[in-house]
Amino acid sequence: MKTIALRIVLLCTVAVLTACGSDTPTSTVDTDISRGTLVDNPPFRIASVDAATLGAQLGASPSGAQLLQVTGPPACGVDFNYMHYWTVNASPTGDVAASGSAALMVPTGASPNCSGPRPILLYAHGTQTDKSANLADITDPNNSEGALIAAMFAAQGYIVVAPNYVGYDTSNGRFHPYLNADAQSKDMIDALTAARKALGKVLANTTTDNGKLFITGYSQGGFVAMATHKAMQAAGQPVTASAPMSGPYALEAFGDAVFFGNVDLGSTIFTPLLTTSFQRSYGNIYATTSDVFEDAYAGSIEGLLPNAVPIDQLIGSGKLPQLQLFHDTVWATGSAQLNATLNVPANPLFALGFGPANLVKDTYRLAYIMDALANPDGAVPTQTNLLPAAAPGSTLRQAFALNDLRSWVPTSPVFMCGGENDPVVFFSVNTQVMQAFWTYVAPPASPLLVSVLDVDSAITGPDDPFLLAKGGFAQTEAAIDAAAGGGAAGLQARTQTYHTTVAPFCSAAARGFFSQF
Repeated sequence: MKTIALRIVLLCTVAVLTACGSDTPTSTVDTDISRGTLVDNPPFRIASVDAATLGAQLGASPSGAQLLQVTGPPACGVDFNYMHYWTVNASPTGDVAASGSAALMVPTGASPNCSGPRPILLYAHGTQTDKSANLADITDPNNSEGALIAAMFAAQGYIVVAPNYVGYDTSNGRFHPYLNADAQSKDMIDALTAARKALGKVLANTTTDNGKLFITGYSQGGFVAMATHKAMQAAGQPVTASAPMSGPYALEAFGDAVFFGNVDLGSTIFTPLLTTSFQRSYGNIYATTSDVFEDAYAGSIEGLLPNAVPIDQLIGSGKLPQLQLFHDTVWATGSAQLNATLNVPANPLFALGFGPANLVKDTYRLAYIMDALANPDGAVPTQTNLLPAAAPGSTLRQAFALNDLRSWVPTSPVFMCGGENDPVVFFSVNTQVMQAFWTYVAPPASPLLVSVLDVDSAITGPDDPFLLAKGGFAQTEAAIDAAAGGGAAGLQARTQTYHTTVAPFCSAAARGFFSQF
C-alpha cells in the first residue's frame, strides 16, 4: 500500500485542526489481560480534523487529489484515536496473551450521517514489512493505508476500527501470525470488542454504534477479512456484510501454484513471513531454517520480518533476495513432465522468481512438489473438486490447508473484488476459485449472497454498476503507462504497481456495496 503516495501531515501545532490528542480526557487503565480488554479508556486521540480541512489537505497534492476523485469529498470530520487492547497470539501449545494496538477513526460533524448511531467498518490492512507501522498515526506521512481508509470510510460516516496486528507497533507478540486465520481473526474480533467499549467515551462521544458491522481489507487484509467473517459467523456474532479484496483465500492452491513455478511478485517477502508464522504457530515446518532456505539467508531469516529496518536495506545487505525465490537449475529427474514443472518457466513475469541467488533450496521445493503431485489440491494445477488436499504430507502444505478458506459458507452477503492481471495475489487462483467453490461445491442458501468484481474487466455499458470503478482503474493504468513512456517500460511500470493500483477502486466499490444495507 505504500505506493499510494498520500501525505496528510496533521500536527498538533497546526491551528486549523479542531483538536489534538493532548486534550483527551483522563483515561482509566485496565490491568485485565483477557481478550478484548481496552487498556486505556478512552483511548488517546492523535488528531482531529474537520471535513473541509481533510479535503483541503488531500487536494493539496496531486496524488491526494486523485484519491478524492475516487472517494469523493469528505462529508465528515474524523477523530483519529490510538487504541490499545488485549488479544492472543498462536503457539504450538495454544493461545497466549498478547497486546495489540489499533486505529479507531470516529466521524464527526453536524450532519446526521457523521454523528449519532453509525455503522462500524472493521478493516484489515495489507502486508506490511515495517514493524513500527501504526494506522492510527495520521501524522506519519508514510501511513498511506491509514489515509486511504480515513478518506474512503471514516470521512463518509463509518466508524473505522483498524488493528495494526499482533507483532507490529507496540504489540508484545513475539512474532506476527501472518495468514494464520484463527489468530488473525481473533485479533480483529478483540479489537472490535475493545473499540465498542471506547465508543461513547471518546471525545467524539455523540458518535455511537448503530449495530451494523461491515468487514473489509485488502491483500493480506482480504484474507483476514474473510477469515474474520467466517469466525464471527461460527461464533454467532452478526456481520452485516463483508468485502474481502484481493486476498489469498485459497491458500493451499496459491502456495502450490507458486511452488509449481508461477512465482508472484513479493514472494521473497511473503515466504519468510509465512514460514516464521507457521513455524512458531505449529512448531513443525522445519527442524532448522536450513531445511528450507539457502545458507546465505537461513541464519537470520526466522523472525526477520516484520522489521524496523526498511525492506530495501534488508535486501541491499543480503538478508533477502529481491525477486529470486527458486534456483534456475536445469533439472534432469528422468521425467520430462517433472523437469518441465521444475525448470524456469517461459512466462517472463514468473521467470523473475528464478536465479542463482535464490531463497528456497531445490531439495525443499522438490519435496513440496512431489507431495503436491501425490496429494493434489483440487484447484491447482488442474481443477477437479476445488477442495484443498485431503491429507497433504508436507508440513507447509498442511499449514496452508489448515488456513485455506475453502471451508465455510457465508450466511450474510460477501463481495469479493480484485484485478484479473494481479501479479502479487493471483485473481484466478484465489478470488475465482472461491467463487467457483461457492458456486459448485458449497453454495450458500442464495447465490445473491456472493458477488465478485474484476476492476480490470470490460465496462458492459452505461448501466454497468461498476462503471466508475472500472473506468477509474483503466484511466489510472493508462496514466502509469504514459508516464513510463509506454511499450516495455510502461508494461513494467503497470506490473510493478498493479496490486496497489487496484486497492482504492476496490475500496470504492466495497463502500458502494455496503451502502445497500
